[in-house]
Amino acid sequence: MNMTIVFSVLTFQALLGAFDNLWHHELAARLPQRASARRELTLHAAREALYGLLFAGLAWLHWQGWWALLPASLLVAEMFITIADFLEEDRSRKLPPLERALHTVLTVSYGLLLGLLGPMFWQAWRLPSGLSVVTHGLWSWFFSAASVGVLLWSVRNVLAVRQLKRISSAPGQQHPPAAQALGGATVLVTGGTGFIGSALVSRLLSQGRRVIVLTRDPLQARASLGPRVWAVDRLDDIPAETRIDAVVNLAGATILGAPWTASRRQVLLESRRRTTKEVLRLMQRLHQRPEVLVSASAVGYYGVPPGMAPIDETAPAEPGRFQSDLCAAIEREALKAQHIGVRVVCLRPGIVLGRNGGAYPALALAARLGFAATLGGGRQPVPWIHLDDAVGLMLHAIAEPVLEGPVNAVAPQTPCQATFTDIMAAAFGRRARLHVPAAVLRAGLGEMSELLLCGQNAVPTRALASGYVFAHPTLQEALDQLVGSARPPRCSDGFIVRRL
Repeated sequence: MNMTIVFSVLTFQALLGAFDNLWHHELAARLPQRASARRELTLHAAREALYGLLFAGLAWLHWQGWWALLPASLLVAEMFITIADFLEEDRSRKLPPLERALHTVLTVSYGLLLGLLGPMFWQAWRLPSGLSVVTHGLWSWFFSAASVGVLLWSVRNVLAVRQLKRISSAPGQQHPPAAQALGGATVLVTGGTGFIGSALVSRLLSQGRRVIVLTRDPLQARASLGPRVWAVDRLDDIPAETRIDAVVNLAGATILGAPWTASRRQVLLESRRRTTKEVLRLMQRLHQRPEVLVSASAVGYYGVPPGMAPIDETAPAEPGRFQSDLCAAIEREALKAQHIGVRVVCLRPGIVLGRNGGAYPALALAARLGFAATLGGGRQPVPWIHLDDAVGLMLHAIAEPVLEGPVNAVAPQTPCQATFTDIMAAAFGRRARLHVPAAVLRAGLGEMSELLLCGQNAVPTRALASGYVFAHPTLQEALDQLVGSARPPRCSDGFIVRRL
């Protein structure tokens, strides 16, 4: 009966811990993609390894005498690792209320577990030393499976730590010459801890620039971006005498994810408009106003144009389409900075491809597993840009005074979706055999399915005319850099040969 209670409490502890791992560590904080999380992931890996051993030991073994010290030492070690983990979390990131509440519940549960196991181990320690195999029916098999699961997760976290260490110690890449012409600029970046923002901040720091980052979590920003970054959670905290030469506004809730309900649309709009208004207020009260504001919207500005006809920056928006209305509203707000003498560049990026975020990791995983799929008819254009060029264009926009107004931040070559999928699959030695009908996507995603089924063949006319040189002008070259090798059959223009 005692072991049934112990196993019940341990099951509760394991399920809450699994939820904490998946919801907070993986989905919310994205620890395996953050170089600053290496120490926290190391602690998690050690704790998971201890739980794996403890689960297996309690499931099949009975300790007596000195042997009882082994599981007892695992419990004590777990306690110290958890304390160290709490301290590391407080140092490196701001925990949301749910995660803090969950940690409190886990602590109480662990105390209950110690209260149950402590007397049992004390009694076992007083017996003659010995180790025997026992069975607890289904509990033994359940905790055997749990042991394998947490041990595999421990190994996975160890591999993530090694990968993050390699990435953080990798030498800097070569970038287009225009990105080097910023002088001694001080740059304010909103959304600086995001996928694109963190890459921009890293590039600015590598060039010796001073960087100010607006973020909801200054602790996380300082831990992930380094001590040279001035991280603030309110622009009001920046003194009026601060010199800021340029502002890059990347803040806003993620477009992909939750369906575009009325409340979600309001969140997407207000998260961008509110930050832009705060940036404008800051620029107005600064003693010396910034020279340029670079504000990111998207190629969704053009709505859903038919076919593969090229679209340059002179093309109009499409009122009535949410993605077009959203981008137009962002740009209208940003262009108000022109009234106070600030040059404004409205970047309209396509899909940004980079190893550590954005669309690429999911696309690459699907391609590697053989699940790359043509969506709808496959004829819709897929405007894209490599992360290096997305950051390069932001730096170019800051440095080039001739660049003003809308700028399509897309690669010169835009394939259709079927071709894009073929190239991605071939990069991993696979073929794209699957097809997802448009009706299925529309039924599941509603209007948000337009992001997958409708595209814009945007061309970077203004970027090229201003002298920007793309580091990765073709999808093939981009994937060669991202994947390391790609060998799809190509025709003379770099596209895979495929009949639609």
